[in-house]
Amino acid sequence: MAEHETKVLILGSAPSALAAREWTRGPFTHIVAINNAWRIRDDWDVLIHPADFPAENHPGNLTATQRVVTPSDYVPIQNTFGGFVYAGGTMAFTAGYWALGALKPSIIAFFGCDMVYPRTGNTHFYGQGTADPLRADVTLRSLEAKSARLALLAARQGCHVVRLSTCSSRLVFPSASRSDLATGPLPCAKSVTGILQSEADANYVVPSGRYWEVEDSFDPAVIDRLDAAWLAAYKSSTQNQAA
Repeated sequence: MAEHETKVLILGSAPSALAAREWTRGPFTHIVAINNAWRIRDDWDVLIHPADFPAENHPGNLTATQRVVTPSDYVPIQNTFGGFVYAGGTMAFTAGYWALGALKPSIIAFFGCDMVYPRTGNTHFYGQGTADPLRADVTLRSLEAKSARLALLAARQGCHVVRLSTCSSRLVFPSASRSDLATGPLPCAKSVTGILQSEADANYVVPSGRYWEVEDSFDPAVIDRLDAAWLAAYKSSTQNQAA
C-alpha cells in the first residue's frame, strides 16, 4: 500500500494493550485511544470517550496534534452508518465508525479491544474496570455480528479492518501483524444492500444517540435477525475469498 494512505490504530484498554507502549509509530498515520488508553502512549492523535467519562481521567494539556472526540463529534458520524442500535453501543465500535467516517482510512487495526474478560484478575491495563460489552444492552446481543457489520461497511469504502492480536476475540476481523496490516482481499460487500434495507425498514434509529432512553421500543428478535444476516454475509464473503 502507498505510504500516504491513512492507517489507523484503535487502542483499547485490555491488559494486553500495554504491549503497544513498546511499538514504533511505524505503520500508523493515526492512533485513536479509547477512554483511558491515552495513558499507554504519549503520541496518540485522538482520544474518543463518552459523555460520562470521568473528568479526573481526562488528559492534561494536549499537544498541537492531539484532539478529543466526544458525542457531539461521533454521534452524527455513527448515525450516517445506521445508528447505535445496528452498529453497537460500545466505544470500540463507535471508534471504528468514527475513524471510518472522519479519517477515510485504508486500514483500521484494533488492539486491546478483543472484548474477552477474565473471570479473575485485572480486566483492564489499569486494574479493574467496567466493560461496556458486559452490559445488558439490546445493541450488544452479538458482538461478533457488530464487528462483521463494521468490517463489511468498511470494505464498501475500500478499508480493511483487522485486529493485531492472536488471542481469543469477539471480533471476527482477521488477525494481522504490524508489518503486514492488509490481510488479503477485502471482504465482498455486495450482499449488504438488502440487510441495510431491512435496517431501514425497522427504523431503529435514535438521532440523539441516546438509544438507551427508548430501549424498550426495540424488539430483540428483530435485532437478532439482523445480526444473523450480518454474520452470514461476512462468513460468505470470507469463504468466497478462500475458494
